Amino acid sequence: MGNEVNGESRDPGRGRLKETVDTVGGVEIRAIAEDEIAAWDRALALGFLRSHVESAADFRRLQYEPGRVLAAVDDGRHVATFRSFDVELTVPGGATVQADAVTAVTVSATHRRRGLLSRMMSHDLAAARERGSAVAILIAAEYNIYGRFGFGPATRGHGWNIDLLRTRGLREGLPTVPGGRIDFVGMEELRKVGPELHDRWRLTQPGAIARDDIWWKRTTGETKVPGFDWKEPFAAVHRNAEGTATGLVVYRVDDSWDGSYPNCTLTVADFLALDRGAAAELWRFVLSVDWVRKVVAENIGVDDPLPLLLSDPRAATPYVDNADFTWLRVLDVEAAFNARTYGAPGRVVLEVEDRDGYTAGRWAIEVAADGTGRCTRTSDEADLALDASALGSLYLGGETAPRLAAAGLVTELRPGAAAAADLLLRTPLAAWNPDNF
Repeated sequence: MGNEVNGESRDPGRGRLKETVDTVGGVEIRAIAEDEIAAWDRALALGFLRSHVESAADFRRLQYEPGRVLAAVDDGRHVATFRSFDVELTVPGGATVQADAVTAVTVSATHRRRGLLSRMMSHDLAAARERGSAVAILIAAEYNIYGRFGFGPATRGHGWNIDLLRTRGLREGLPTVPGGRIDFVGMEELRKVGPELHDRWRLTQPGAIARDDIWWKRTTGETKVPGFDWKEPFAAVHRNAEGTATGLVVYRVDDSWDGSYPNCTLTVADFLALDRGAAAELWRFVLSVDWVRKVVAENIGVDDPLPLLLSDPRAATPYVDNADFTWLRVLDVEAAFNARTYGAPGRVVLEVEDRDGYTAGRWAIEVAADGTGRCTRTSDEADLALDASALGSLYLGGETAPRLAAAGLVTELRPGAAAAADLLLRTPLAAWNPDNF
């Protein structure tokens, strides 16, 4: 029999919502049954201002997990939507933690400001904490919504526009892969090669998340999603001399001509490389495609050295959408901070304010000389004061304590504490997540 938590029926074995009904001003908030997916999908499309698209209910059924798809229902009509799923998130040092990935969040314009999102989020985060998720993550369509739930910007989207007429390709002296080769692959082969390569790559990149089978089927066109145009991209795999896949690039090319002169743009949709040699070889390949005059790398790592690989780095100009991307909320401070590694030995005590209680209290992070850390509750005097949102921003190293202190989002209780904390939390590779969800 399920136990009652905040009026919710729980499955103690799995910790997930079970056909729960909550009421806000006469509007039910509950997990939907599988036969309600079509109605939920219509509400989702309406919430995202897509009023005339073909139903994506068949695709939603592939993603359906009992208790993880929520709706607000008013007189039989779905007026708000919410979905979450578990995913592995890579943290500094290469370990992973279980993350509650929140997505498909909408509230109908007719039912705003009634607390529907607050109640759905409250249900989901409580269930996620019971399941053992160390953190929750989401991608915010609007900046000012999710801070009040304890989420903070944790990674940034980042990209470059590269003018090939200016750069003249890559500079000399870059790493090479003797015996390596690059081959085009079709979508069927990409579905075979891509998952294993990505699983190896994501453990090297803090902030990266796992890609499931549905992700690969959708990306390669095996599974179509109504309302989202899919056109088969170009895909090329780099292999070393032993034949092992060490890199991958997926891109599309528009067909544009300036009179009799080709003026095409190549847009990189996915780029993975396990070493600098494979990365250089793949970029050399991308920058040499015939008829292309501009390369757009829509989303690559914030500290990726791509501009410095060019003969003229000034040929790379920032892509317009360099903004916050993944937002993160810590649910279990000890599990989250004990999983990652750190930049320098030392100790810092954080005083965290959290209205929902998950991270509230005083926490000591002690780091050994080898970069391993231990996070525990403490009664010692605090060095820094911050809220749950700022804690989420600091966790992956995507934001710095001095910068947050300068913005008034972290308070120094001991002079120099922000700089000291920055040394501990610093990561050699900036957090980055290439995947929307």
